Amino acid sequence: MKLATIRVNGTTRAVRIDDDKAVDLGESDLVVFLRHSDWATRAADADGETYEGALDYAPVVVAPEKVVCVGLNYRTHILEMGRELPSHPTLFSKFARVLVGAYDDVTLPAGSTQMDWEAELGVVIGAEVRHADTEQARAAIAGYTVLNDVTARDWQYRTTQWDQGKNFEATTPIGPWLVTADDPAVSAPGLNLTCEVDGDTVQKADTGDLVFDPAALVAYLSEVVTLVPGDVIATGTPGGVGHARKPARYLQDGSLLVTRIEGIGETRNTCRRETR
Repeated sequence: MKLATIRVNGTTRAVRIDDDKAVDLGESDLVVFLRHSDWATRAADADGETYEGALDYAPVVVAPEKVVCVGLNYRTHILEMGRELPSHPTLFSKFARVLVGAYDDVTLPAGSTQMDWEAELGVVIGAEVRHADTEQARAAIAGYTVLNDVTARDWQYRTTQWDQGKNFEATTPIGPWLVTADDPAVSAPGLNLTCEVDGDTVQKADTGDLVFDPAALVAYLSEVVTLVPGDVIATGTPGGVGHARKPARYLQDGSLLVTRIEGIGETRNTCRRETR
């Protein structure tokens, strides 16, 4: 199944996406909906109001309690940089205000001149989980989505802590939906991930190359803190980011940023420079 949050008449609604329509799930957004322990059955059986035509996608999770991100998690990219594979995930966090919908504009903040792309597989939690083993962690995953961790490099590297470069408001597209973990579309061991900027393919990878896969990340994070429905894990980005290019390349006002994952979908966002 595909589940999403859409904007309708000034509010939001959680929906199931069918081929030619969206079916209302009876809650305001997916975070609220996923708090039902039987959310999967409810989603499959839903026959509420339908919405047809062009849909206005909000962030797939509007206000998650946590967005946890992973750095340096693609094996090939790490080895090609001459580094050793990490023994533990590198973690940082995002605030909910960074999130935008799959087709919304991405804000290029007035205070940064080095906004960079990072295509990522997003994991959405569907059940409360703490101190999980691998099987419990896998069972806690509601599904997968597309995310781009757009980053202000000039702010990220001001200090050894990355958060300030990762948390500019309205910079991180996510969606357009989550594909539930039991869907055959996401059952393959590796899914093709690509990022395009103004028609140029700048990143291309296979999610099977992750050092720490989604279940391993859920298990690891659950040792630190309780994960709850609607939490997001951004699993890391492969090589090809603009900051590492010679010369470096960054997003510009008007740039079209397309992030695509096989079996899931794509985000398509125009970058707009912030005006004060």
